[in-house]
Amino acid sequence: MVGFLEMRFLSRNVKRLIMAGTDLVLLPLALWSAIAVRYGTLWPPLQHLWLLFILTPLVTIPILYRLGLYRAVIRYMEDRIIYTVTLGVSLSVVILGAFILMLRIGGVPRSSLIMFWLLATLYIIFSRLLARSYLSNLKVSRDATRVGIFGAGSTGAQLGLALRAAGTYTPVAFFDDRPDLQGATVAGIRVYPPQRLQEVIVTLGISQILLAMPHASRSRHQEIIRLLEPLRVKIRIMPAISDMVSGQIRIEALREVNIEDLLGRDAALPDPALLTTCIEGKSVLVTGAGGSIGSELCRQILELGPKRLVLLDHAEYALYAIEQELGSEDKGISGQTERVFLLGSVCDGPWMETVLRRYEVETVYHAAAYKHVPLVEANCVEGAKNNVLGTAHTAHAAILAGVRTFVLISTDKAVRPTNAMGASKRMAELVLQALAQSGSGTRFCMVRFGNVLGSSGSVVPLFTDQIRRGGPVTLTHQDITRYFMTIPEAAQLVLQASSMGEGGEVFVLDMGEPVKILDLAHRMIHLSGLEVKDADHPDGDIEIQVTGLRPGEKLYEELLIGGTVEGTRHPLIMKAFEEVIPEPRMKHLLRELEEACRTFDSGRVRQVFSECVCGYVPHVPQEGLFPQEEGLLSGLHQIH
Repeated sequence: MVGFLEMRFLSRNVKRLIMAGTDLVLLPLALWSAIAVRYGTLWPPLQHLWLLFILTPLVTIPILYRLGLYRAVIRYMEDRIIYTVTLGVSLSVVILGAFILMLRIGGVPRSSLIMFWLLATLYIIFSRLLARSYLSNLKVSRDATRVGIFGAGSTGAQLGLALRAAGTYTPVAFFDDRPDLQGATVAGIRVYPPQRLQEVIVTLGISQILLAMPHASRSRHQEIIRLLEPLRVKIRIMPAISDMVSGQIRIEALREVNIEDLLGRDAALPDPALLTTCIEGKSVLVTGAGGSIGSELCRQILELGPKRLVLLDHAEYALYAIEQELGSEDKGISGQTERVFLLGSVCDGPWMETVLRRYEVETVYHAAAYKHVPLVEANCVEGAKNNVLGTAHTAHAAILAGVRTFVLISTDKAVRPTNAMGASKRMAELVLQALAQSGSGTRFCMVRFGNVLGSSGSVVPLFTDQIRRGGPVTLTHQDITRYFMTIPEAAQLVLQASSMGEGGEVFVLDMGEPVKILDLAHRMIHLSGLEVKDADHPDGDIEIQVTGLRPGEKLYEELLIGGTVEGTRHPLIMKAFEEVIPEPRMKHLLRELEEACRTFDSGRVRQVFSECVCGYVPHVPQEGLFPQEEGLLSGLHQIH
């Protein structure tokens, strides 16, 4: 019986016939009601009015059809129905009045026509609203997820209606901190204050909360997420309704809370002049263009109108991926930017010079680097070749080719490093600082920042994958802390920092407050709707295991080597003043490093690092070398 009554299972033509049939009954009923009210009796004299009862639906239904009433989908019918029905019935009354005069139908009081106009309008509108209410409250699938919606404004109301229609989710409660909405009913759903979240979630069996506040600031989102964290419900975030209407986003785009929602901050407005100085109308090269930072730099550079963008990477698949994304001419503010995708290594100095000359490069963003701490620690020769010698060869090629600006993407791990990766990045900084003293026409600068959210090898995707697989979540130390920044924000600040300074500066990005990784793990587990399994919660879902610090890993990172720093014209970019190594001394150290790499002497590589990098103390296994390094040296001795 329920299946028969559910209009959603009927064809559109059948539904229109049902609506027209309903009006075929309601219109004569309205006319009878009007006459009955006028005469004050349930049995008014109607014998001479039979023609009027026939004319009423014959006149009114075609008018309503022409006005589009029967094309409207009842489930999504808006308040405009009031206007449509009122206009249709009004036209009908005028025409019926004309018929009464022309056909000389007697015994029809003029007040009855006015009463008919009112009652017919109310009957038809009420019938549609009743049908819409019924269809909106149809029994949904037992598998539908019961959800609460945080935000009872226009976006939340439209989301509630859309979810009901889709049937995948059953919205059972709104939550809003506006007192004027609390206790009210929106889209047939009651609005509760946030203070009753836990009570309502338990009472109504809510398993997910949907944030329907697409235009709220990131800080406001974080405030709400912190409120929801202890409640063990999954949280999803609603995209803008305007995007859904335009077809860019569907309801399926309701996304889970990501790490940017937890740790990101409201981005500072960029300075247009700083963004475009080194890019607009120029030929720009990005090394490591397929990496997390390199690829985002390329995306943003394309939007700033360069004459040419050269994307270079030694990893074939990474370059292929970014070529598929940015290779078409519809990417960027115009299709006028020439795009060049090059496979090659920054360690090949002559080739780099050829590339820079061939494409008349004016600005280089050097993002190519090995950055995974344990891997570089166990393969420090390759780390030194790529991170230090690759930077030196590319920088020297930039001088020979007349490049105007050379920007090194550095890391907070370069500050008093305890690992080979950090030491290699600090030595790369020192190389550029020494070259800046040479008086060449190339302006060198470095931009130093901490971890970027979602980059390859970072802790965030690791935790996400471990939670998805049911745990455990592995943590190297319970007190370890890190700085975090979103990739787009970091790239935007790099582009602005590259426009400042005269050469040799180390720019440091304001990373905000450091984050305790243990707290991050707890938050990610809670926001997945799960509980941490520990001594206090033995029946929890996900266990956190502390595995111990890895070789060269620090408990905390720093951004400054010394205490001397000054602000710049951008509030999130600072300029650090640090000791440099004179160019003659740096040339000698580079020769030693190159020889150590040529002979695969990892011990000597670490020794060179310790001679020039402040605070670095080489870390090697008790035997003196990592197993793969011993194998390489053994093979080298056999060759010789």
